[in-house]
Amino acid sequence: MRAAVFDRYGPPEVVRVAEVPQPAPRADDVLVRIETAAVTSGDARIRGARFPAGFGLLARLAFGVVRPRRPVLGSSFSGVVETVGSRVVDFAPGDEVCGMTGTKLGAHAEYVAVPAKRLARKPAGVSHDDAAGLLFGGTTALFFLRDKASVTSGMSVLVNGASGAVGTNAVQIAKHLGATVTGVTSAGNAATVTSLGANRIIDYANEDLSATTERFDVVLDTVGNLSRRSGRRLLRPDGVLVLAVAGLSDTIRARGNVVAGSAPERVDDFDLLLRLVADGEIIVVHDQTYDLDEIADAHRRVDSGHKLGNVVVRPWPPA
Repeated sequence: MRAAVFDRYGPPEVVRVAEVPQPAPRADDVLVRIETAAVTSGDARIRGARFPAGFGLLARLAFGVVRPRRPVLGSSFSGVVETVGSRVVDFAPGDEVCGMTGTKLGAHAEYVAVPAKRLARKPAGVSHDDAAGLLFGGTTALFFLRDKASVTSGMSVLVNGASGAVGTNAVQIAKHLGATVTGVTSAGNAATVTSLGANRIIDYANEDLSATTERFDVVLDTVGNLSRRSGRRLLRPDGVLVLAVAGLSDTIRARGNVVAGSAPERVDDFDLLLRLVADGEIIVVHDQTYDLDEIADAHRRVDSGHKLGNVVVRPWPPA
């Protein structure tokens, strides 16, 4: 099968398309023919070995010290079941599914083998592009806002980086939970973020976030340019600071009203997010769609820091 592979860390050009063996599903696995996969900031960080401060050694131990241990990137995907393992009873060939592969990656390819327990059924009313684009940012936003910050009706939420994959979902989920939302983004993306539900926009190019006198119940940083100290200055007395992108020091020292870390990949969360999309409660924002042969261009777009929502790649040519 064809897959996007990289055998060294570096710029987008290190990723190329090559023929690799098709994965063989184990007894509890499902082989999925991938229709769409997301190219995320996480993929770009691993490819470039650009990890949050302090995480460099730990990340290299996980993904490969000298060269990548897993040559095919990609974790969030949507596709069609090709075959199932001998112990799989919940899925059958032809089922439309989506999911995340975690640290095993492998989704930037024509096929991926995934444990059945990591898959959700894709609703008929949700496109493969939307399903693949939704899961990475959606699960992160949902976990931090609902589970960690306990956002409820009447609260005020600041989303720093409101136009990215996590941010576009965070604005909508916060609104769905009843919050008043302020989005930090560029002037060029202000109209989109407002259309997603933001009540107010802070243009980071013209307004210094650290100088604002407004205080919030929840501050969610999806960019990584807030620290525990600078973020806490934006909080109300009982507020919660959520650092979705944090260095090792802030992650270790996150306690009390500061939350950091990574979000779990739970099928129940996939199902909830997919229902919200199917019901029109969440819109999946897409920046650009690429063919697999354009994978380096997709990485360049993510590296630019200016994408709006999600970048996705399609391994197969249009039917």
